[in-house]
Amino acid sequence: MVIAASGLRLDLDIFDYLILALYFITVLGIGFAARAAIKTSADFFLSGRSMPAWVTGLAFVSANLGALEILGMAANGAQYGLMTLHYYWIGAVPAMAFLGIVMMPFYYGSKVRSVPEFLRRRFNDSTHLFNAISFAIAQMLIAGVNLFALALILQALLGWPLWISIALGAAIVLIYITLGGLSSAIYNEVLQFFVILAGLIPITIVGLVKVGGWNGLVDKVQQTSLGEAGLHTFANTASSDNPLGANWIGIIFGLGFVLSFGYWTTNFAEVQRALSAKNMNAARRTPIIGAFPKLVIPVVTVVPGLIALVTVKGLGADKGDLTYNYAIPLLMRDLLPNGVLGVAVTGLLASFMAGMAANVSGFNTVFTYDIWQSYIKKDRDDAYYLRIGRYATIGGVVVGIGTAFIAAGFSNIMNYIQALFSLFNAPLFATFIVGMFWKRMSSWAGFWSLALGTLSALTLYLLHLSDVVKFNSDLEESFWGAGLAFVVAVVVALIVTQFTPSKPENELRGLVYGMGGDATSTETIISGEKVWWRNPVLLGAIAVVLALLLYIPVW
Repeated sequence: MVIAASGLRLDLDIFDYLILALYFITVLGIGFAARAAIKTSADFFLSGRSMPAWVTGLAFVSANLGALEILGMAANGAQYGLMTLHYYWIGAVPAMAFLGIVMMPFYYGSKVRSVPEFLRRRFNDSTHLFNAISFAIAQMLIAGVNLFALALILQALLGWPLWISIALGAAIVLIYITLGGLSSAIYNEVLQFFVILAGLIPITIVGLVKVGGWNGLVDKVQQTSLGEAGLHTFANTASSDNPLGANWIGIIFGLGFVLSFGYWTTNFAEVQRALSAKNMNAARRTPIIGAFPKLVIPVVTVVPGLIALVTVKGLGADKGDLTYNYAIPLLMRDLLPNGVLGVAVTGLLASFMAGMAANVSGFNTVFTYDIWQSYIKKDRDDAYYLRIGRYATIGGVVVGIGTAFIAAGFSNIMNYIQALFSLFNAPLFATFIVGMFWKRMSSWAGFWSLALGTLSALTLYLLHLSDVVKFNSDLEESFWGAGLAFVVAVVVALIVTQFTPSKPENELRGLVYGMGGDATSTETIISGEKVWWRNPVLLGAIAVVLALLLYIPVW
């Protein structure tokens, strides 16, 4: 079966629109309901640290189910085949387990309100401000990706110009975040998690039926440009002669270690969900609970990408309706009947709103606490900072509208996202991990390792764009860029520490491993509750083992 793409307009009927209307009413209703619980800035930015683990765990994974996950991973499935699974099984699950087991005791135990604030306590104001500004910029750029993806669906649905679709999508997110803060975002993310699955599962099922099941899909993929290599993960990675254009060293070190750990352990848009948990154990279990659905989400993202590859004639064009980004919308248009189509469209809109809400809620917290309160207006009352948080939400959404048009210039938004991660997250992870486990690392070593690590990744990216340094693909560049940033940051930390004074040990309690503080003791990190399903160490180990076992059939 081959589908000819002739425009993305979706033919929805009254039942589809009713499903959409019900979803938007529910989302806004949650925002209004959450508003009643907002009494302080801590309620607005961190949900009063009162959320149970199952809620924060589902919100943790849902916050990542934005454009990156849905459009981006489906695009990668069509372009790179099953090698896209690396982004889940080696590029997410181990890092999520590490965050819960090792790093959350530092974050939650130190009672910081954000990731940049942790850097301020461990290093100095310069490191703090650099990270706060770079994080704010990154969140606005990534929010633009989610907003652009949301606008694509609204454009396909209504036939509106892109800019009108972007403005409408931004307005919906703006209302419920401004009203209810992080609580509104989290409860909506839990709802959106189930709505997303309800929308994507029919695409996978109907698509597999159309191509003759899994075996039929395998046969058809072998006849495409991907060939047999598109059905394996590690089998063709001894060199760069594979769909991803990367060898196993770049995949394991660049993606599996630097990019993955850099994103999942230091990205405040994700960590913020765990910080809102009601106690230490709930905070530690938050990312690990999210790791289990992460294991199977490729079924509704990567597999549809492969289905689009073999059913949509001409998919993979440089521009127009046949770019890889449109794999999911094209399948929705051609495979789903009315009623089911409404659920699928609602699921996609939910995913993009969840992703953008995570970016905006992270941005407003860092802007208010780490930039405005720390360096512009100090010592104001709490109500003042609550107002600033709402103003920052509005400003963040407006900036996100602008950055959405940057995302529109990329035929595969996953490539754009990975470039951002290599710039912002990889050097940050290096600075974090050295500073957490090496008490001698000085304050200025923190700043210069972060700054020069970022600069090295940016330099390599610009050399790649100008063809001075050549890579097989944009993604291979992001893997090596992340690796370079990590190595530079570590080396700079080692060198600068030799020439600058370290912090007094009494200022490092609870911030560095082995420096005192019950939360970061060896006993706390390796321990957990006796009930196995509430033990973060055991749950994390199970998730990692499952990720490795899943590789066996597709090696």
